[in-house]
Amino acid sequence: MKDDDRYEVIIRNLNKSYGKLSVFTDLSLNFLKDRITVVFGPSGCGKTTLLNIISGIEKDYNGEVYLQSNKISYVFQEDRLISHLDVYENVAFVLKSNMNKNKVQSTVNRFLNMVELWDCRDKFPRELSGGMKRRVALARAFAYDSDLLLMDEPFKGLDSRLKGDIINKFLLLYRENKRTVILVTHDKEEANKLGDIIYSLD
Repeated sequence: MKDDDRYEVIIRNLNKSYGKLSVFTDLSLNFLKDRITVVFGPSGCGKTTLLNIISGIEKDYNGEVYLQSNKISYVFQEDRLISHLDVYENVAFVLKSNMNKNKVQSTVNRFLNMVELWDCRDKFPRELSGGMKRRVALARAFAYDSDLLLMDEPFKGLDSRLKGDIINKFLLLYRENKRTVILVTHDKEEANKLGDIIYSLD
């Protein structure tokens, strides 16, 4: 099959089961480049499994998954910050393998300023609120020069005021650093606010 250059990810005839439980049967989806595609559905419908298949974490499936690039950032439901590193080093950690020291510093500074956490750069994860941890995770994901950003319920568990603030931070990052985003959520309002394209799973 010839990949279509309009799409960052193409899925064809995906089948996935856990034992006797069938999660996907002949699922086919396209994800446009540089757009936010939301995959919406209730808990247990396979949203996280879909992201794990796209990312390569989950390899036990049948079907075809085409990626235009393998440069992927992943914002998990849990923040997954490195506990013994401060905020600055948590963001810098994903950059050091392909940037020189000066470039790392300028990139980390830029993204921490964008999420308004520059003043907290020396704090450790245990010293941060839940919302601050989310913002570090977003800054880290965008700082890495990926073509594809996967986001698994990234605003889950936040109160409405904090969620609104962090969604606005996310949209600011996205507008200034366009890339393909696949975001999964069970929240209809969130889906409608963020999605250029919405797929519904049940």
